[in-house]
Order: sequence, then C-alpha cells, then structure tokens
Amino acid sequence: MHTLQIGRTVSTELLTAADVSARLGIDRSTVYRMAADGRLGAVKVGTQWRFPADALATVLVDAETPRAPRGTDVPLRVAREAVLHAAAPLLGAMMVVTDMEGRFLTDVANPCMWFREHGGDPAVLEACTTQWRRLAGELEFRPRLDVGSHGFACARSFVRDGDKLVGLVVAGGIGPDPDDERAAIEAGLHHLDQRARTRLLSELPRVAAAISALTSHRSTSDTRSAR
Repeated sequence: MHTLQIGRTVSTELLTAADVSARLGIDRSTVYRMAADGRLGAVKVGTQWRFPADALATVLVDAETPRAPRGTDVPLRVAREAVLHAAAPLLGAMMVVTDMEGRFLTDVANPCMWFREHGGDPAVLEACTTQWRRLAGELEFRPRLDVGSHGFACARSFVRDGDKLVGLVVAGGIGPDPDDERAAIEAGLHHLDQRARTRLLSELPRVAAAISALTSHRSTSDTRSAR
C-alpha cells in the first residue's frame, strides 16, 4: 500500500489491485475494468495503477460493487465487514453491525485504543450490548451522537431487510468533546471535531444502506435457493 501526497498533505491511502481484489472479492481483471469504465477511481504511480481507498469506500457504501464470480459464496458477515473496514477509518470512528438486541453480527472495525484494551471484558461487552439495544428501541431515525456509560460518544443507523428493521450500524469510540482532542487521545478514543462529526452523521445512513443492500440480497438469494 502507498499514500498519495500533495506537498506535505496526506491525501489518501493508495491500494494495489491485489488489495482491491481482496476487499471486494473480485478478480484483478474486474478491478481494472471497473477503473476503465469509471466505477472505481485510479491513479498512475510510475508504471503501476493504484486505487485511492476513499474511492473504494464509495463503491462499497453505494452498494454498487459487482457480484462475486458465480460459484463463490461470500459469507454475509465477511461482506458486511468489508464495508465497515472501508468506511470506518475514513469516517474516523469504530464501527460494528448488531442485531436489534444489540448483539454483535460483525467484528469491530477500526477500534479505538480504549476498546482494544477493554473490549475483551465481558462486563464492557454487556454494557455495550445494553446501550445498543436501547438505541435500537429509539424511533428517531436520524443519527445523533450520544455519550454512553463508558464516556464515549456513539451514533447508530438502522439496517433494513425490505421494510423490516433488522439491525444497526453503530459508530462509536469517539471522544465526547469535539473541541478537546487531547482528552480524547489520553482516553484512548477517536477524536472528531465538529466538522468530522457532521460528516459522520451524514454518511452513516449510507453505510447502513450498503449493509441493508447486502442483507436484502442475501435474504432474496436464500429464498430462491429454498424453492
């Protein structure tokens, strides 16, 4: 992997075709076709093509990624985690998909340092599950950041399967004060200023829409297979 730099400013992580192939579950020739027809952004580094990670995230979040080749069956959990691992670092938060009871359906993507250190504690996980269950029960559909019992902020957007609410995408591990970066770092949390928070709340429903598309597609496929 490489990083594209303009002057001294880091723009974005650059991925190889192999990286993109692994993340999307498609072969390299498809990666190059997507670049050629404009579905996937690419830049030339010397004689090699490289793919900005944010462009890959857009493909995932918009749920426009081509299907994996016939004969393969990418597990739904893996597909969901591919979306989270692309979106979470770009939005600066840790992310997880849960069911409506707050139970984990994926691993946590982009965990903050605090969660890396405490996420194995059953009491911590139980408290998280309780908070996420509460968030699932709130009927406000617009995401907002709330501070939970562990002292960090999180927000959620609903995952749908058709017209049913079946889960949540939770973004969390965020320092409670957008103006206090030092406190967030010392606490082992992700720091998001007000602009970054606004972006997170704007993009989180798109991440949930991508997860919903994967969920609905799998449900449809399972129904057809059962016939």
